[in-house]
Amino acid sequence: MAMQAGQDIFGCRGIGISFGGRAILKDVSLSVSSGEVLGLVGPNGAGKTSLFEILCGRYVADQGSVQLRGEDITGLAVHDRARRGLARTYQSPVVPASLTIAETFRAARFAYKPYRTRMDAEWACHLANFRKPWDRVAGSLDTFDRRKLLLACLLMRDPAVLLLDEPASGLINSEIDELDLIIRRLVDEYHVAAILIEHRLELLSAIADRAVVLDMGEVIATGTPRAVFEDPRVLEAYFEEPHHG
Repeated sequence: MAMQAGQDIFGCRGIGISFGGRAILKDVSLSVSSGEVLGLVGPNGAGKTSLFEILCGRYVADQGSVQLRGEDITGLAVHDRARRGLARTYQSPVVPASLTIAETFRAARFAYKPYRTRMDAEWACHLANFRKPWDRVAGSLDTFDRRKLLLACLLMRDPAVLLLDEPASGLINSEIDELDLIIRRLVDEYHVAAILIEHRLELLSAIADRAVVLDMGEVIATGTPRAVFEDPRVLEAYFEEPHHG
């Protein structure tokens, strides 16, 4: 899994998309290096999840391009991007409710070639700090363990890039602290690149190396978390009270 840190490995340029005549994203560009956590933040409706859908291949942008390891992957389907090292989690950790953990891992191991071994799954559990009996039904897991199980299924494939959509949603403070440690270990020791959506600025400040702020579909700030969270445009986007006539 280990890669060389500091290499610009994934990003997009000039992304734009509209739904029903309304612009959702406008000329959005960003990049992340191996061994880096990039925070993607913004108020509700800023376009964060829509951008993730484009990056992973579920949505087709009207304009712009997506690059992975120097290759233009704009025209590739979700599964082809996954085979090239792009992995994505979702806000809701949906697991196969009736399958055991062992059966869930088996399905993930044989989802596509090259097939993975049980040892690969055990190593992924170690990386995700997932420690539940494999004969347990996946649907009986709590939110955090569901997130760990799904993350372990992704880690079996040695991804180069993780797209994490609000992974702290539904977690208590101690679980969030543990999640931060898991992500930082993947980034620092194995040089995975991570783009993390999180609307809570204080949580992102603790883990992100850089941050990109979206508002109304446009990038309004980029830089270190401390710098962007002190930017007047960011403070206005988050905290300005609506004016009533």
